[in-house]
Amino acid sequence: MLPSNNKHDYEDLQLIERIKKGSKSALEKLIERHYPYIYNVALKFFNSLQDAEDAAQEVIIKLITKIDSYDPQKSKFRTWLYRIVFNHFLNAKKSGPEKVVFNGFSTFFNIIENIPDGELTDFEEVKKEELFEETKVACMSGMLMCLNREQRLTYIIGDVFNIDHNLAADIFNITPTNFRKRLSRARKDLYKWMTDKCGLVNKDNPCRCQKKTKGFIEKGFVNPDTMKWNTDFKDRMYEISENQVDSMLNESDRMYNKLFKEHPFKETKDKGEKILNEILSNKKISETFDLN
Repeated sequence: MLPSNNKHDYEDLQLIERIKKGSKSALEKLIERHYPYIYNVALKFFNSLQDAEDAAQEVIIKLITKIDSYDPQKSKFRTWLYRIVFNHFLNAKKSGPEKVVFNGFSTFFNIIENIPDGELTDFEEVKKEELFEETKVACMSGMLMCLNREQRLTYIIGDVFNIDHNLAADIFNITPTNFRKRLSRARKDLYKWMTDKCGLVNKDNPCRCQKKTKGFIEKGFVNPDTMKWNTDFKDRMYEISENQVDSMLNESDRMYNKLFKEHPFKETKDKGEKILNEILSNKKISETFDLN
């Protein structure tokens, strides 16, 4: 998760100094500290396993190749790092899910409403609760894709991960007041559509995850054999969030916030090892650092 105190900042600086001296173990430790957070933000931002892995790997490589330019006198390491991360995400090519819902909430909810309700097969019934949860997270992740990129990233880091608003503002190079305004606009757009369409927050809406699960499976949005969200995790977003829920939220907003923070925080052990191996074999990095 994202380090959140001076001790972590100091430990990052110690690792950077060791990396510059050629320490492979320090590089591995730095990646282990930051990769899970980067990957999970990427996964919520791109809504694609492959795109998230690619983006996380690309920014880690950027981190290592730019690390000599980091000046601890000008900014904290994590501020410097996440400027690289978030700028990369904002400027990356569009993911597959983005291309589907680029027309926004109207297009997205039209797709959902046209998926017929259905009953699970006997085989699917065995793990129905996991499939219902997978459908819920898949649908809510699709809703996030309807926000424009700036709004989406603002909402993900501001509400899903609850980064301190002062830090977030510093990363985006804006004032805390302007960050809160951006976050408020993202909440307003997202919550309006959820209130109008989603049965999770408004019981008068007919849409139910349980009823849509069969249709999600048939459409390929949910795969009972290899679930995208409801596997490979041990924590929920609220368990790794940096801060508590924004005290300024009203009760209605807290309900929406809680729903998103219940999403899984995906484990990355194998992915992190794969990334490390690929980084160590990267010619540009090997030419920059004599790692041992």
